[in-house]
Amino acid sequence: MNIIVCVKQVPETTEVRINPETNTLIREGVKSIINPFDMYAIEEGIRLKEKFGGKVTVVSMGPPQAEAALKEAISMGVDEGILLCDRAFAGSDTWATSYTLSGAIKKMGAFDLILCGKQASDGDTAQVGPGISMHLDIPQVTYVKKIEEVKDAGGIKVMRVERMMEEGYEIIELPLPALLTVVKEINEPRLPSLKGMMRAKSARITLLTQKELDLDPQAIGLCGSPTQVVKIFTPPQRTGSQMLTGETNEIAEKLVGLIKDEVN
Repeated sequence: MNIIVCVKQVPETTEVRINPETNTLIREGVKSIINPFDMYAIEEGIRLKEKFGGKVTVVSMGPPQAEAALKEAISMGVDEGILLCDRAFAGSDTWATSYTLSGAIKKMGAFDLILCGKQASDGDTAQVGPGISMHLDIPQVTYVKKIEEVKDAGGIKVMRVERMMEEGYEIIELPLPALLTVVKEINEPRLPSLKGMMRAKSARITLLTQKELDLDPQAIGLCGSPTQVVKIFTPPQRTGSQMLTGETNEIAEKLVGLIKDEVN
């Protein structure tokens, strides 16, 4: 199987800095890690390769420092890393990001499966994975907790997966190529081996810019981002909280009274 895993490097700290001019995260110089949910996608890709053979390629879009995330993935067992790095990509929202990643995937050629974490810890939108599938016009399943089977059905590869729901799960079959976003219940990511770390140290990361991808300049970066952040601010700390005590009915009456007072 030819598997592609899309990952994002996110700030390790919650003390993020915002560019006051663009209202976007300042990533340069900030200690970063692989998005935790993407670690499960990396692990699942490696497990599928171990079971069916093939190749796993990890792709990311970000500043030069994102090479570290790709090398960490290689140390776990990924075969190749590709970084989309260009100032023209800066400030991309989820729409522009998914468009840019899909453009790189098209350039890579044929594939069987794309894996993504269910969402990024810094944005929490869960939109990039589905956006990639839309741009590539392939089927997708989100919140996958288990890949049950991959089989040949009349010359077409078909995958059966379990998708997590709020209550229970549903089983879905879909033809490949396809895209899955996975949840942490799917596996337990492995630690890099010594051999893997040595290989990652000397691994060469492929860098792709806007020139190589030849994307629509009006569809990338800030220009291609329909989501515009007008203002970022920290909400004031709430004060005056109180603990309500008593029987359930008494607490309910007190709460209704407080709400009425607040409204009036």
